[in-house]
Amino acid sequence: MQQLITVFFIAFTVASYVFFRRLHMKYRSPLLNVVFLGAAAVIAVLLFCGVPYEDYKPGAAIMTYLLGPATVALAVPLYKNRHLIRQYRWAIMTGVGLATAASMATAMVIARLGGLTKVVVVSLAPKGATIPFAAPVAEMMGGDPALTAAFCVATATFGALCGLSALTRLGIRDPVARGLAMGTMFHGQGTAMALTEGEQQGAMAGMAMGLAGVFTALIAPLLIPLFV
Repeated sequence: MQQLITVFFIAFTVASYVFFRRLHMKYRSPLLNVVFLGAAAVIAVLLFCGVPYEDYKPGAAIMTYLLGPATVALAVPLYKNRHLIRQYRWAIMTGVGLATAASMATAMVIARLGGLTKVVVVSLAPKGATIPFAAPVAEMMGGDPALTAAFCVATATFGALCGLSALTRLGIRDPVARGLAMGTMFHGQGTAMALTEGEQQGAMAGMAMGLAGVFTALIAPLLIPLFV
């Protein structure tokens, strides 16, 4: 019985993703966020069927495992656009590094002004990095990795909803700049949305996501003590 439930929810999750991705590609609306709507559909079906999350976890574990190969696959568009990396290498390194530091500092300043506790401030600081980087950094600096993961997901979801349209409104239309911005600030979901625009945007976003994680690990031990 458990195996049937696992197979059904894997199939339903994939079908939800395909459906909402096609919907997004057709209408190009920032409100049609694939991750947000797909997750909402899965949660709604779990609640409607009375299926506890524990029964969904085996299927979720299989799909989570596949994130590894999917992330490695980002190297393909990156390799195809390697000439852009050579051309803009110093601008990319400088831009991603400064954006990472600014993101961390801004988050901590707002958190301190809001009177949040030290644990929350530290947990919030690395939210701009993808979870495999952000959670260990937060734990090392005295934060809560689970709280950091929640902040990372919330940041990425918000960016996937509004990031591309905000860049357009700001007049930023260069594919390299758009990709770097989405990958640096909104990691996985931002990279996925950048890929829907084009291969160059996706390649730059994938590289920026990795660089932002490295910069977060390097900068956090120096920056966080200044605020907490």
